[in-house]
Amino acid sequence: MNGTAEMSLPMPTTETLTASLATPTKMPALSTLTAATARKAFSPSIFVGIARVVELSLLLALGSFIAAAYAIAPDHSNSQQYTIAAILTVLTAAAAFQVLDLYRVTVFSHPLTNFARLAFGWTIAMGGLVLSLFFIKAGADFSRVWLLLWFILGLVTIAVFRGVLSAATAAARSHGLFMQNAVIYGTGPIVAELVKTVINDPNSDIRICGVFDDRTDSRSDTVITNVEHLGNVDALIALSRQVRLDLVIMALPLSAESRVSTLMRRLWVLPVDVRLAASASGLQFRPRNYSYVGAMPMLDLSDKPIRDWGGVAKWLFDKVIATLALIALAPVMVGVALAVRWESRGPVIFRQKRYGFNNELIEVYKFRSMYTDMADATAAKLVTKDDPRVTRVGRIIRKTSLDELPQLVNVLMGTLSLVGPRPHAVHAKAADKLYPDVVESYFARHKVKPGITGWAQINGWRGETNTPEKILKRVEHDIFYIENWSVWFDLLILLKTPSSLLKSENAY
Repeated sequence: MNGTAEMSLPMPTTETLTASLATPTKMPALSTLTAATARKAFSPSIFVGIARVVELSLLLALGSFIAAAYAIAPDHSNSQQYTIAAILTVLTAAAAFQVLDLYRVTVFSHPLTNFARLAFGWTIAMGGLVLSLFFIKAGADFSRVWLLLWFILGLVTIAVFRGVLSAATAAARSHGLFMQNAVIYGTGPIVAELVKTVINDPNSDIRICGVFDDRTDSRSDTVITNVEHLGNVDALIALSRQVRLDLVIMALPLSAESRVSTLMRRLWVLPVDVRLAASASGLQFRPRNYSYVGAMPMLDLSDKPIRDWGGVAKWLFDKVIATLALIALAPVMVGVALAVRWESRGPVIFRQKRYGFNNELIEVYKFRSMYTDMADATAAKLVTKDDPRVTRVGRIIRKTSLDELPQLVNVLMGTLSLVGPRPHAVHAKAADKLYPDVVESYFARHKVKPGITGWAQINGWRGETNTPEKILKRVEHDIFYIENWSVWFDLLILLKTPSSLLKSENAY
């Protein structure tokens, strides 16, 4: 991995205002919209994954139980070969069910309609076992009763489990657990057709929150099928900061290339999926080249950087490591707290409002490193070398980043991650300019949770940001991290953090 992202982050002109600070031209009652979009959607991929594991585990347990029961008899004493055969058969069933497209939420909702395919998949798996035993001439080593019982009871198990799964799916949908909040950008008959398709699709888990378009003439409808036109792209971005949006659908023809390009430059800073409606673009691809929103084919333009099982992996990584680190570093934290309190009067912990995920304001904890009467909660003035506001203990803990240790509590609270772009104070500046005024793409770093350490920090871009280049480099590294994230990348950054702190010359 290279130290810098290969991308250009242009400086904004006076006309290019930070989108998240824009005032929407028209908004619905926020209380109503917020209530409808407050609950975070449960990932269908995770739901399907859990269902898959449970179903296959039940089949494996059933086969192993029947084999164990037969192991009591002298002529069936070798239960290990039954277990191996059961594992291979269940793996075959998993592959068959996947090929037959039986692991989707819409399939879970209709178990009776899809039972024939389920039975066919299970028959393929059991048939494969029987044929394998025949070809390797091991049929005499296995009980025909075991094969028959497992096949029949396996069908019963699948039928019962899919019935329970159908009820669970219906309950989840009735509570809106899978509901994705979407907005559409565009106007005209194409948008009306998209809205109608979503509303009339009984299997749709899409909630259309509004329609946006930058046109203000007669081509921009006020209401489309009871979905209100809420304003322009600035209004869309402002809305995304106030409610949870999951999806932006662009209903624009490819002939409007400049509009698509301009819109993407504005939307890519948001933690949402961006899709181009294939019907609007007029393109014809093979079905596998599309993703689908309900029954609507879509072209993927941009994805959330960390999603589904990746989000689960990062959550577990954060919670486990942060808990272990707090336990291991507790003596160090107690020592730092005593030193801070001994040198100067005031609270041991300094709390500061900073930008979090999706520009949300969060409270970040640090050991206090400045004299209480000189502390700058807004970070309007950068800390410089030999800054008189910093205490003697403060200089040591800032240089070694020991002042950041209380942020492990932030990680357990869920406002920070162990690894990610460092959270910046709202009024932080570079060369007397707010960060968003220096780097146009600054808010793209908020597509993920901020972290205690990050790719920029271990590459030397920490400490004072007294020039535009320094904050530009930080953002470049942050975006490189977001676009290349993996659990292994997080682990690499975490392992390199201690050595990078020893080399740092920019932290005061």
